Amino acid sequence: MNAITYVLTTNGLLFLLSIVFWKFPPKKINNWYGYRTHKSMLNKKIWDFANAVFSKNLIIYSGISFLGGLLFANFATKEISWQPMALVFLAVIVCIIKTEKALSDNFTEEGKPKN
Repeated sequence: MNAITYVLTTNGLLFLLSIVFWKFPPKKINNWYGYRTHKSMLNKKIWDFANAVFSKNLIIYSGISFLGGLLFANFATKEISWQPMALVFLAVIVCIIKTEKALSDNFTEEGKPKN
């Protein structure tokens, strides 16, 4: 597979999904769509906050991942294999960590806002 095509189908797809997730956030708590963790599903206020933080982070880090993958594919001297997927994995992991940190900073374990 062509390196650019590979990056477009991995990193580009994640970036496209991040835009969809940002433009069409979940309206109510559900088990199918949205940032779903035990803490994020405690109440509607946490749900909206978690999804807003996650979608913002996902756009940023998937965009970085996409640009990094394109640069990597452009300047690679041999065929690329796992590198674009590693960028996708890192982008998602960073978004989850940052969202969980934001939830911990703003809400208690019971789901009440911290003052």
